[in-house]
Amino acid sequence: MYINFWYPVCIASELTTTPIRVRILKHDFVAFRDHEGNAAVLSDTCIHRGGSLAGGKCKEDGTVQCPYHGWRFNNDGICTRIPSLGINAKIPPRARVDAYPVQEKYGVVFAFLGDLPEAERPPILPVDEDGDPNWRSTVVQFDVDYYYERSIENGLDPAHNEYVHPTHGYSGEREEEYKVNELEPHRINTWGTGFMHTFDAPPLKNWLMKRFRSAGGKMQAGSGTLGPNHMWTFIHFSKTKSMHQYMFEAPMEENKTRIFLVNFRNLGITKYEFLNKFIDKKINERNYVIAKQDIVVVNKLRPVLTPPSRTKELLMPHDKAVLEYRDHLNSWEARGWKIDMQEVNAARARGDAIHAIPSPARRKDKGWVLDPVPLIPPKEMIAQAAE
Repeated sequence: MYINFWYPVCIASELTTTPIRVRILKHDFVAFRDHEGNAAVLSDTCIHRGGSLAGGKCKEDGTVQCPYHGWRFNNDGICTRIPSLGINAKIPPRARVDAYPVQEKYGVVFAFLGDLPEAERPPILPVDEDGDPNWRSTVVQFDVDYYYERSIENGLDPAHNEYVHPTHGYSGEREEEYKVNELEPHRINTWGTGFMHTFDAPPLKNWLMKRFRSAGGKMQAGSGTLGPNHMWTFIHFSKTKSMHQYMFEAPMEENKTRIFLVNFRNLGITKYEFLNKFIDKKINERNYVIAKQDIVVVNKLRPVLTPPSRTKELLMPHDKAVLEYRDHLNSWEARGWKIDMQEVNAARARGDAIHAIPSPARRKDKGWVLDPVPLIPPKEMIAQAAE
């Protein structure tokens, strides 16, 4: 798991002035809207006696109040009230929790979980269709019981469609003629990889989907990434009918991931809103069926985490995007952004320590109560230590 990237927190329309607790990167956060409707995401642990801020409530001044002793924290994580000290008491400068930059895009609340200054932060995966009247979108979330990197790599694997998804392939019935065609690079950038490819697909049998593609034949699709946890998948049923899907994944534990699926379509859009909503519902149902087909297989992959070495898997040419994704992960580890999960798990097992994901404020302010999450040292630091 890595700091210094944007992680999905919740569906924007579901966030209110009632605080919610969110698990990301094996740490807890509190999310809420203040009295002006602004979304906020803070470290969930009160630095007084360890209370969960998400168990408290939002006050009329826009703060979140700890349920244990009533301490209040604003959107910037600064404590504004300690009731036991009395009215107008001076607040100690260390009375603050980490607060994270927030953006709302595509119907999702995102938090930047890291300490990079704004100019150095990677972006949220761009969606060209957002705001285009020729495209319509929905957003749903669901949890899976496996590691997020396994989920991302499954999306980057063009060969599994033939066997896992009857809607995309022939369930392994064409082995004598089946072959993964060449992957064409697409949307490759500093923060991610991607490809498109053409393949033979059966007719769409679903009564709704076959209106968009009733005959078998050539079809184009592809996937790519931005950062460790953002993924796009483009499905082109024809030259004019497409679905573009964007998955934003929040690793909760090593064996649990929350996925936010934003589905854009330029097909089946009518002038009747009730009909559009009906089609939205049916397409989301179809997407969930496809997701469950993946879940059945990926949930049984071993080891649970992706292998640390390429030699522990026999990879093929069609696994190129998977390898490129892992190369990016290695580069972020070399920069010192990878969480040392062994240290985190050891502290949890002892039960005597809790960490915080460092926020940008730690770059300029000192004296924080909670220690930052342990990270694997940057590559150059390891090299210097070995000299």
